[in-house]
Amino acid sequence: MRKTVAVLATSALLALAGQTPPASAGGHHDGKTLRSAAPRDLRIGTAVAGGGHHVDQPYPDPFTYDRPYRKVLAAEFNSVSPENQMKWEFIHPERHRYNFGPADAIVKFARQHKQVVRGHTLLWHSQNPDWLTEGTFTKAELRSILKSHIYTVVGRYRGQIHQWDVANEIFNENGEYRQENIFIRELGPGIVADAFRWAHQADPKAQLFLNDYGVDWPGAKVDAYEALAKELLAARVPLHGFASQAHLSMRYGAPDQLASVLQRFDDLGLYTAITELDVRMDLPEGGEPTAEQLQTQARYYRTVLDACLAVDDCNSFTIWGFTDKYSWVPVFFPAEGAATVMWDDFTRKPAYYTLREGLRQAR
Repeated sequence: MRKTVAVLATSALLALAGQTPPASAGGHHDGKTLRSAAPRDLRIGTAVAGGGHHVDQPYPDPFTYDRPYRKVLAAEFNSVSPENQMKWEFIHPERHRYNFGPADAIVKFARQHKQVVRGHTLLWHSQNPDWLTEGTFTKAELRSILKSHIYTVVGRYRGQIHQWDVANEIFNENGEYRQENIFIRELGPGIVADAFRWAHQADPKAQLFLNDYGVDWPGAKVDAYEALAKELLAARVPLHGFASQAHLSMRYGAPDQLASVLQRFDDLGLYTAITELDVRMDLPEGGEPTAEQLQTQARYYRTVLDACLAVDDCNSFTIWGFTDKYSWVPVFFPAEGAATVMWDDFTRKPAYYTLREGLRQAR
């Protein structure tokens, strides 16, 4: 039933575009891949499932043990982002111990398959280890801990990371700094500039980004980031880009003003990026999306892609996972799901085809 609904929805979308659907909407070998369809100056990426919530799920580590998953990962994308494997609690579980193995494996995989890597993330309020959040450190010690972490992690992958999400989700919706961020709370907002400087010193070639959700429409949070970007640039801080995560829900409208938001940062001379796109929905009883829901989801994905393509220096477009099998959404939003572009068995949804067609048209 699920494949039938997907094929019907895909046929409807392609008919509107004056095209015929592929002979099989099932496998991932029919027609071009996303990476081969994309313009040469736009990286097409995905999160690499593993770590974090996956540790508590009833399956082995996806990246390590799921061979079909790895095959699709290699074929479809030319950029990869560790979903959890570079976050503090996973890569730095004890003060004087790092866990580099899983991240090393992703970087090696990317090199083997001619992919770039987006590093995620260095300064964040969430998914920090208990030793950090529950420790009793002086301000000087906290500053030293952050500096050492950035030098160690960024330095390890020097020359192997395309972009780093240096400062992640540092503002609340009202544009004020998040006090849940231990470094901002204890050391003040100036630590953000220091984090960028340290990351640049550790890897001068990596592009360094501000990254957040809820910046798909103009508002206080976008204003705060624009003001911060201007401040950092004026102080010659090595800031290179601004990114919208674009975690979307069909409970709300499609982000039809995203292009104008990205353009504000492009006008500052920054790169822009879409870094964590998915589109979740409320599932009907039985858990199967309707053809109409799949068409709406495809439209949301295309809206975000078109926003990126409309801005000169939007150079990276990343979806947050490509299969519902390993999506973070049902774990954190139990009433919603089906957020990615492929089903559990890697068959493609209408959203996949509309993305690929949008990329082809841009190329």
